[in-house]
Amino acid sequence: MKEKIPLIAGGLLGLLFLTFGLNFFLHFIEIPQAPEGSNMAKFGGVLYVSGFFAFVKSLEIIGAVLVAIPKTRNIGLLILTPIVVVILATHVFIMDGAGLFDPPLVLITALTAYLIVDARSKIKGLLN
Repeated sequence: MKEKIPLIAGGLLGLLFLTFGLNFFLHFIEIPQAPEGSNMAKFGGVLYVSGFFAFVKSLEIIGAVLVAIPKTRNIGLLILTPIVVVILATHVFIMDGAGLFDPPLVLITALTAYLIVDARSKIKGLLN
């Protein structure tokens, strides 16, 4: 059973990032808009207009596929972990903590942390 937990966590994390990454391009889930004139609306507008958001969403899709496959999970984590950190930082610094405890964000953060801890012996070389 212990070997199946990383498989489930990787699959679920991949599914979440694949869903939200594809949603940017296909618009199948309605995403609430930030209030006009807010810091988040300004920040999001710059990211969207510059094309940076499309780049990040493309990385989310690639990372999602990689993290769902056990042999490429660590490469997927290498792509997705900085994205998770930026999402958390955005909620803390730009949104003043709003939405920090939303279930998808908590789940994505917890799954990413679990998979990093689970693969710590394999990724330890990156930290030396």
